[in-house]
Parts: sequence; C-alpha cells; structure tokens
Amino acid sequence: MTFNKVKLDLICMKQVVLTISLLLSATFCEAGTVRVYAAASLTDALNDIAQLYQSQNPQTKVIQILGASSTLARQVELGAPADLYFSADQAWMDYLVSKNKISKSQVKPFLFNEIVVVSGLKNRYGFKPSTQFNFAKSFKGYLCTGEMQSVPIGKYAKQSLTYFNWLKPLQGRIVSTEDVRSALAFVERGECEVGIVYKTDALASKKVKIIGTFPHDSHQAVIYPIALTQQGVQSAEALKLYRFISNSNQAKQIFKKYGFKY
Repeated sequence: MTFNKVKLDLICMKQVVLTISLLLSATFCEAGTVRVYAAASLTDALNDIAQLYQSQNPQTKVIQILGASSTLARQVELGAPADLYFSADQAWMDYLVSKNKISKSQVKPFLFNEIVVVSGLKNRYGFKPSTQFNFAKSFKGYLCTGEMQSVPIGKYAKQSLTYFNWLKPLQGRIVSTEDVRSALAFVERGECEVGIVYKTDALASKKVKIIGTFPHDSHQAVIYPIALTQQGVQSAEALKLYRFISNSNQAKQIFKKYGFKY
C-alpha cells in the first residue's frame, strides 16, 4: 500500500468521523429542544417558568410559540413541530384530539381564569353585570376583544354579552383582534375605550384598570388544558418539561403570581 493511498484512506476516515459527529451533534441539539405552543395569555408566566427550567436544565432549550389558541391549533394540525400544546379553552384542545394530533389520554385540564372588562386608567366608566344595565351607553367609542368565532377570549366575551343581551346594541362598535394581548394593547393605547380580556392579562398591565368582572354563569368555564402532542410523547425532554409545568410547586407558584387559579 503506497503512502498516498494510506493518506487518502485516513482523510476519508476523518471525513466519515466528522460527518457522523455533525449528525450526532445535530441530533443532540434537536433532542434538547422542546417547543411549547401556548395561548398568548400565558406569556408572562411561561417566560418565567422557561427561564427557571432552563437554569436548572441547561442542556434543554425551551422554545415558546405564543398566540391565539385557534391559530396555534391550526398550525399543529398542519404539521408544526409542537411538543406541548397549552390552550386557553377546551374546544381547541378537543379539535386537535379529533385530528389525532393529541391523544385524549394526554389532556389535563390545568388552570382557570376570569373574564373582565377593562378601560384606560383615566376613564370613569361604570359597570354592572345585569340585564338592566345599559352597557352600550356606558362608554363611547369601541370595545376590543378577540375574534368571536375562534379566539377563546372572543368566544367567552360573546357568550357573556349575549347572556346580558348586550351584544346586539354593540354592533358596529366591536373590534376583533387576533389574540387577547392585542385586545389589551388597543385599550392601553386608547384606540378602544374598553376591552374584554382575561383577568391575568389585566393584572399584568399598568395602563388599564378592571371596571368589572363577568360572573361565571355568563360564560363557559375558562379552562386551560395542557397536553403533550403525538410528537411530544416521544421526547423525554418534552415529558420532563411537561411534568415540571404541570406538577412542580415552583411552576404552580409562578402561575399563582400572575393570577391563574387551580
């Protein structure tokens, strides 16, 4: 065997080893990444939880995709690489179960929230959860909330407005947004006089105040279910994060800090 032949064989072997190393590295990095598709109203709590979890598990990278539960569910349906899905209502979780993207046995009803009416800090609007109260005449301008046919906060808002016979008088004055954080931002900027949002989002803002709370019997229970997706159940990292979010006292205290209930 000539020197050039040996040298060529060594070069080939190094290339094979390098290729294998790169593949293993890519696999390792991907294995250490967990993607959480979660409702926008969970943003602040999940940011704290992800930061805490990654400080305790530096080998894991938590990627959060936050938005309307409806939008995220459709993305998962179309093949988005979600490991965990955390919805602001049961309906969109059931939708993914029906599409075989999540096993029903994986679904855990987890958190609860409330629906409130907010306005700017300087406004002096009254609010009474009663059919005798003329909500439409209690303020001028627009009301912001999520899109009422699909976005959970909008669906809850529609149920409550219908319950008190307030929906029809507000026709033409309701601004539909893509998620609850967008609705909150409209009120913060003064583009909408009032908004219907989750209590947790209202508490997170220093630019709005709560002027009223819708009673629980005026809308469906505001339940936040969480589940591993069909992709997530195959990942040890995803399962570990799921258990941390849903079972640890540390995560529980963070959710309570932001106003969520159990």
